[in-house]
Amino acid sequence: MDRRSFLKKAGVGGAVAATAASTLATPAISQGKVELKMVTTWPKNFPGLGTGAQRVADRITAMTEGRITVKLFAAGELVPPFESFDAVSQGTADMYHGAEYYWQGKHKAFNFFASVPMGLTAPEIDAWVNHMGGQALWEELSAQFNVQPFQAGNTGVQMGGWFAKEINSIEDLKGLKFRMPGLGGEVLRRLGVNVVALPGGEIFPALQSGAIDGTEWVGPWNDLAFGFYKVVKYYYWPGFHEPGSALGVGINKGVFDKFSDSDKEIIKNACLAENNYMYSEFVANNGNALDTLVNEHGVILKEFPQPVFDAIGGVSEEVVAEVAEGDDLGKRVYESYIKARKNAGGWTKISMQAYTIARDRVLGV
Repeated sequence: MDRRSFLKKAGVGGAVAATAASTLATPAISQGKVELKMVTTWPKNFPGLGTGAQRVADRITAMTEGRITVKLFAAGELVPPFESFDAVSQGTADMYHGAEYYWQGKHKAFNFFASVPMGLTAPEIDAWVNHMGGQALWEELSAQFNVQPFQAGNTGVQMGGWFAKEINSIEDLKGLKFRMPGLGGEVLRRLGVNVVALPGGEIFPALQSGAIDGTEWVGPWNDLAFGFYKVVKYYYWPGFHEPGSALGVGINKGVFDKFSDSDKEIIKNACLAENNYMYSEFVANNGNALDTLVNEHGVILKEFPQPVFDAIGGVSEEVVAEVAEGDDLGKRVYESYIKARKNAGGWTKISMQAYTIARDRVLGV
């Protein structure tokens, strides 16, 4: 499917509502079979993100032999993308697939279960959620809104974004109109950037019209599909804002709690399977896509100057730490996350990081 088809089928983003209702969803039930409605924040069939959501739906349907059928509605088909959380919380839909930082208007701690600036990589956030207390905290947070959450995808380290001009100093950021969600957006805002949050399907038209001067999205594979290179040419790395972008499935808790223990395990493991599959898919596709962007479309690949990245990193620590000031749960999520970053990060430094640097030095890979 080409970029125009993605954009045509992407919904218009709406603001996430301020409160969650306690209404329970009532999925369609016929002759012992249940049909669940899944809404997403992604354009229909968009590579990796939209197709990943579809794979979760298909796995649940197949693993239950059709007893639980999941019907997917892409962004805008049932509700606007940024209203997916409310739809599930209130019972308009049964499930969502999206990025948890889209729900930061509900509670800023949701950011930690997607990605925060200078945060955990994909393997590290898996470690935190699965083995270091993250899942229990996520469930405690989501239960306040009648939602049961699971990890269901990861895009890995993201790119720093697309810019219409070179970024040589912090001064070059000031006044730019830039698309970035989550706490990363707040970091740039404090550095003088005019930050906007847009769902994926609205980014290209905004770039084309001049409504924004630049954007981050995901990485080479997805960015190539959206055709950003047709409007802007400077492509910066690394992405400070999303070092391991986890995606989540949220299920209306009233619906989930009615399932048998075995069906709950099926749903959980269908999500976990996608979490691993999607990450490997992005690793497999980003390299070739980056080569195409640079060598076929003339994209100028640039590393953020160290003074710029250092300044961004310093503000990032301030913004992330402020989540702990909101309430007790935010404080506990923050403290657990930072402890995981220290513990897992220490191992990453002398294992994966050390190895890849050494491999590059010897082989130039």
